[in-house]
Amino acid sequence: MLFSGSSKKIISKFYSFELLEVCIHRVRSCSSIRFIKSKYVCVFDKSALKFSHQQRLFRTSAVSCGQIVQFKLSDIGEGITEVTVKEWYIKEGDTVSQFDSICEVQSDKASVTITSRYDGVIRKLHYSIDDIAFVGKPLVDIEIDASKGVASEEDVVETPPMSHEEHTHQEIKGHKTLATPAVRRLAMENNIKLSEVVGTGKDNRILKEDILNYLAKQTGAILPPSPKAEIAPPQRKAEAVPAAPKDKARKIPVPVSRPIAFAGKDKTEPVTGFQKAMVKTMSAALKIPHFGYSDEIDLTQLVQLREELKPLAEIRGVKLSFMPFFIKAASLGLLQYPILNASLDENCQNVTYKASHNIGVAMDTEQGLIVPNVKNVQVCSVFDIAVELNRLQSLGSAGQLGTSDLTGGTFTLSNIGTIGGTYAKPVILPPEVAIGALGKIQALPRFNSKGEVFKAQIMNVSWSADHRIIDGATMARFSNLWKSYLENPASMLLDLK
Repeated sequence: MLFSGSSKKIISKFYSFELLEVCIHRVRSCSSIRFIKSKYVCVFDKSALKFSHQQRLFRTSAVSCGQIVQFKLSDIGEGITEVTVKEWYIKEGDTVSQFDSICEVQSDKASVTITSRYDGVIRKLHYSIDDIAFVGKPLVDIEIDASKGVASEEDVVETPPMSHEEHTHQEIKGHKTLATPAVRRLAMENNIKLSEVVGTGKDNRILKEDILNYLAKQTGAILPPSPKAEIAPPQRKAEAVPAAPKDKARKIPVPVSRPIAFAGKDKTEPVTGFQKAMVKTMSAALKIPHFGYSDEIDLTQLVQLREELKPLAEIRGVKLSFMPFFIKAASLGLLQYPILNASLDENCQNVTYKASHNIGVAMDTEQGLIVPNVKNVQVCSVFDIAVELNRLQSLGSAGQLGTSDLTGGTFTLSNIGTIGGTYAKPVILPPEVAIGALGKIQALPRFNSKGEVFKAQIMNVSWSADHRIIDGATMARFSNLWKSYLENPASMLLDLK
């Protein structure tokens, strides 16, 4: 250190004091000691550091001895190389723990939440809102305690934790254990190996209750049972509450009001998010020779059946629409015509018949067109499908569908009729080979077998199939079978498994 000449006298007084080496940012003095920057400096007993005409002490401030780790954006999968940063959940200077949410990013397939792998302090954000972040590049800088060691440079990437059933994957002993970050953290805090816990959730996922029950067995504690929804028996017809009369007046569409904006010049914006995914998918779909087929379905009996089942579904907390019936009927038809639930390789040399019926449902959202799918419809009941559709619709409206919800589809239905229209020309979503578009349901006059006019609930359906592997006769037979299930809903009971 460099001191002025008058300071040497002061230093001689301090030889008898014990030296203490501390890490400081800077040392300041207002008179005889110069402004010095250093990493280490010897500081003496504070009581002796007094000037003759002005009393001032050395001021020290501790510096963290932590290590800066660059938290990189890991591979999200599905060939995604870049994402758009939609929201930061932290800012520079914030303290984070493992599994805490850092930010939400949006790829051209789904919205994804990035969670922290470290305990530490955020020192730098490498991107701003709406910036493009690249896989493998630093996302944030985190200062961690060097004494605890540095974890591996792999980010924890998960789908949005919208509900307690939303899950992420964790590799344990060669198989995937499904658990939320909160559940994994609870297990870690209690030194519990997830491989030793039996999951009771969907697909054997481990829930919070499973961890608590495991702890209870280890400690002998008695936990209150988790509340379960009670299924109320159907009301008798005599006790049934009459439904409120519906407004029969014709609904007039209300135009969406938007403020008039005149910028004065053209504006160019990059194609991002789901719109970018649509560009890729539809460009690939142009290579497929489409075969179209249309028909009309009499849903009179199905409309009556749904009206009877809606109150029962509402008691269970589920909104029952027509889509679960359409989806289940399609699955029953795919069992008879599996070529419609297949895929063709790029070289058109092999056809892969899919074992699972992952039926996609096109949804119109503020972010654009998205097509989440209901997994394994072939083993689901109509009520199971309704529950899953409710979940997908709520997440889709919030723009928080995960990658797993948006990928893996094998067959698609588009309910364009909820917006309007009767017939359509749906475009196949590669690598699928068939898609159906459902028109609006209309009350129209039709003739019965006796030649009498009656009021019928008519819906039009438009099919598109990959004509390279599906001929017109196969598409027509599938449509006829699907139609028969919907026109006579009770017939589905014969084929339900």
